[in-house]
Amino acid sequence: MTQLIDTFGRGHDNLRISVTDRCNIRCFYCMPEENVKFEPREHVLSFEEIERFVRIAAGLGVRKIRITGGEPLVRKDLPTLIRKLSAVPGIEDLALTTNAVLLAAHAQELYDAGLRRINIHLDTLDRARFKKITRRDELHRVLEGIEACRRIGYGPIKINAVAVKNLVEPDIVPLARFGREHGIEIRYIEFMPLDAQGLWLRDKVLSADEMIAMLSREIGPLEEIPDRDPRAPATEYRFTDGIGSVGFIASVTRPFCLNCNRLRLTADGKVRYCLFAIEETDVHGLLRGGAPDEAVADAIRSCVGGKWIGHQINSQQFVPPPRPMYSIGG
Repeated sequence: MTQLIDTFGRGHDNLRISVTDRCNIRCFYCMPEENVKFEPREHVLSFEEIERFVRIAAGLGVRKIRITGGEPLVRKDLPTLIRKLSAVPGIEDLALTTNAVLLAAHAQELYDAGLRRINIHLDTLDRARFKKITRRDELHRVLEGIEACRRIGYGPIKINAVAVKNLVEPDIVPLARFGREHGIEIRYIEFMPLDAQGLWLRDKVLSADEMIAMLSREIGPLEEIPDRDPRAPATEYRFTDGIGSVGFIASVTRPFCLNCNRLRLTADGKVRYCLFAIEETDVHGLLRGGAPDEAVADAIRSCVGGKWIGHQINSQQFVPPPRPMYSIGG
């Protein structure tokens, strides 16, 4: 039973941990192409500090961990951290989100360390459009990483695709067909105001409803999967012909804040109660300064206690977070 219940009655048992803000691609909706300012390496939490934080959080009821970045696979010796976190009492689910550029080379070692669930960021199967979005010509390596995970036996494997209007419409259906062919769930994520360059506009959001209509027209009818976890960020659908499923993370058009069960730990040791939060709770100094576990636990409780009812993307009051996505953690 989680002890992390906010003032709106939401329990928190899901922690996303960014292990680095560095990345080996430059998606235009996340990072500038050049002159990106990263945290100095000495400010980034060590594996031992992350493990200690997770042990404390597990004692407060956290059961699910997702490792993110930046790109987590640019962090040296990541399987060592996976092995440490897999052994923490109380942790029942451990997953990784990656752009998969380095995945083929590390998939077996990560699996041997205890990783089973993986989400891969991939917006398009078209090489030219991939290069336009990421500013890197690495699609072949991403596909090699996906195939490596399928061969080794990861499951489930999911693909996350960011849906930017007037750009990715040609990719929605091919991605779903790729998923149906390979037993992979495609999750479409509405474009959110988290880029480093202020490019987001409401009319650049390709909505979940628009994508459902496209898939239903081009592939076949979809039906919402019943009895899903209401706290999961994605609303999941299956094709009525029985082949494959897709999910939609519709943060803009269908906010799911009232069911949110997630906390975030940034690479530099800040706890956040929301991807869009303005405030942060600093645990870096506590962890590095040798503060007692209860002081760290109090900081986590304080963060949850101050959680707002939800972001206000669709209102005049919305203020983008002061950090871009790569710095917060995907």
